[in-house]
Parts: sequence; C-alpha cells; structure tokens
Amino acid sequence: MNRLTTSWGAYDLTRFPEDPRDQLRAWSAADAYLLRHLAGETEEEPVDLSGTVAVVGDRWGALTTALAGRGHTPTLITDSFLAHEATRANVARAGLAPDAVRLSTTRDTPPDRIDVLLVRVPKSLALLEDQLHRLAPALHAGTVVVGTGMVTEIHTSTLELFERIIGPTRTSLARQKARLIFCTPDQRTGANSSPWPRSYVLDGDSGAGSGLTVVNHAGVFCAERLDIGTRFFLRHLPTGRGGAHIVDLGCGNGVLGTAAAVADPEATVTFIDESYQAVASAEATFRANADDATKAEFVAGDALTAVPAGSVDLVLNNPPFHSHQATTGATAWRMFSGARAALRPGGELWVVGNRHLGYHVKLRKLFGNSQVVASDPKFVVLRAVKGSVKGNSSR
Repeated sequence: MNRLTTSWGAYDLTRFPEDPRDQLRAWSAADAYLLRHLAGETEEEPVDLSGTVAVVGDRWGALTTALAGRGHTPTLITDSFLAHEATRANVARAGLAPDAVRLSTTRDTPPDRIDVLLVRVPKSLALLEDQLHRLAPALHAGTVVVGTGMVTEIHTSTLELFERIIGPTRTSLARQKARLIFCTPDQRTGANSSPWPRSYVLDGDSGAGSGLTVVNHAGVFCAERLDIGTRFFLRHLPTGRGGAHIVDLGCGNGVLGTAAAVADPEATVTFIDESYQAVASAEATFRANADDATKAEFVAGDALTAVPAGSVDLVLNNPPFHSHQATTGATAWRMFSGARAALRPGGELWVVGNRHLGYHVKLRKLFGNSQVVASDPKFVVLRAVKGSVKGNSSR
C-alpha cells in the first residue's frame, strides 16, 4: 500500500490483486501532476469540476478516488477489469460509498455529455485513437480536455491524435518527468469514425490457425498481425480432445481458443482476459470461425479466479510479462497457480513463452513436472500435468 497526498486529502492506494510484496505504486507522477492542475496548483487556471467528469484509462483508480473524495462523481472508463477492482477497493478504503464513482468499460456506450474529460495516456496508441473517436460526440465547445502521462509515454503521434480527433492541442512543461496535454474541442469533434476493429486471415504457416479470420479491437496485443509466439504455439496446439473444457487464458484476440474449438467442435471453450477489448476481440474471432454448435463463454476477469476448481481439462496460455511499464513474472505465476486449481486431476496446462523467462521452473514448482513439447531459438512450448509426474521431463 502507498499513500498519494494531494491538497484534497491523502489516499492509501493499492493495485489489484493486492500483494504486500508488490513494491510498485498504484499511482504515478503523471496522476499527481493532473490532480495538482485540477486543484489550481499549477500555472494554469483551476478546472471547474461541477459538470459531468469522465476519467479514461485511470490505471489503478488514483484519479477517480481523489475526485470522488472531493465530492465529485466521476465516471471511470477503462479497458481493464483489474483497474475496476482496484478502484472499488481504493474507493472503499477511502471511506466512500460504492456509488461515489461510476464504472464503465471501453466497450460500453459513453456518457451523452462530458464536461470534463481526463485522459491517462495509455501504452497503446490504437486504444487512445479508438477511445477519442468514441468519446468525441459527447464533447462540446466548453468541454475541458486534459491528458496526462509520463514524458516517455507522450509522443508527437499522441498529440497528433488529440489534434486530429478533438481539436487544437498543446502540452505543459514537464514536472517530475510527467507532462499534461491540453486540448480544445472544435467543429471537427466526432467527424470521423474509429478505424477499429480490424481483421486479417492467417496464412498456411500458422498450424492449427491456418485460414482463420482474426478480429482485433483497438489495444489488443499485436492487433496488426499475429505475434510470432502465438504462431509457434499454433503449430504445436494440442487437439483431439473431444468434448473437453478448454480455457484460453489471457486470450487476447482469442485465436488459440478458436483454433482449438475449430479442431474439436464438441469442446467447450472459455476465453478469459482482464482486457475488455481483448474479450470482445476473442468473441468476434470465435463467431467468425467456429461452428454455431460449439459452446463458448467470454469472461473479463482476474485470471481463473471465477472458474470453479477442478472443472477444466486443458488450459492454453501465452502469458504477458509486462504490467504497464514494469517487467514482472507475477502475472504468469498467478495464471499458472490459477490453472493448477482449475484443472481436473490429469488436466493439462500448455504454455508458450520466450526461452529466457524460465517458465519451466515455475511449472515444476507448482505441478511437479514440466515437459518441453517444442522449442526453437526464441520460444518454447511447455506442458504441465496436474497430479501426474510420470512420463514428464523436468527441464
């Protein structure tokens, strides 16, 4: 837990899921800079927050919690299930009622009118583009639009998006390696529609995925083309599982689970990701390829916490190893631990990852076994079996 101190008050904040060993802060200098600006503590005029306030991309709820603590009722719009959960926890920790904030996803219909739009610049330029297009019709000539981010996150292309979609744009001076973006809505607002989602067809070098149509909403990993790790996994994807319950964990655009469903139409496939954009992409990819009779479920959630223990036959996983700007193995460990709990005895977890990440060590600790199914100079596909160590090589 770490404390964010503002002129409006001090807030003890955590990320989600909360981990006392986690040394990463739940807020950044960019969040603090924006809050100082809103309170009139910078060279700019203070912002009138009496109208409808929308906060886009607040990573762990720091901005939203501080605004709620000031007596406003902000709407948080985020692509992250974990950000929603963190915000709920941080709002409660501040002693505020659950209805002190409104929680919305990037897939939900935006508010009809926005008087103050606050944008925490995301890592994905495509997601920023999509969200500005979606929100632009709710803006008016008097809407105050302020973005914030670390200097390393704000590029010329970032400013060009604000300028092209919303209106004239300028930036502040840098403070503690953070910067603000000021944008004034003009007559161009809402004139163009978002170019997302986009789709492409996998070529014949994609193993079990060959010929599949892949649909990507903005912000999904490798939305323009199939990443090489997933392509390698598809060449070695386990099939012939009949009516098994398969989980595509951290599903992204859903190509792994969809390929499994096409290969085994009697299977039941659950697609899980913490990104709402990813879950929407997975559903679109599945609908574009799978048999109408194949059963599927699409879940925005925290790894496998919502999946009943001992209910899954096969988990397919290409785990991320970045949490925003931080490189961490915590997400993979959480996914692997959740997979072990969710699998039936004899159930299997199949993982693809960069060789240097050493996932075989984690799997061996959790499952007691780890078999190399396939490898090349960069990637490795691993298989771990719940409740069985015989016939597997620990490497």
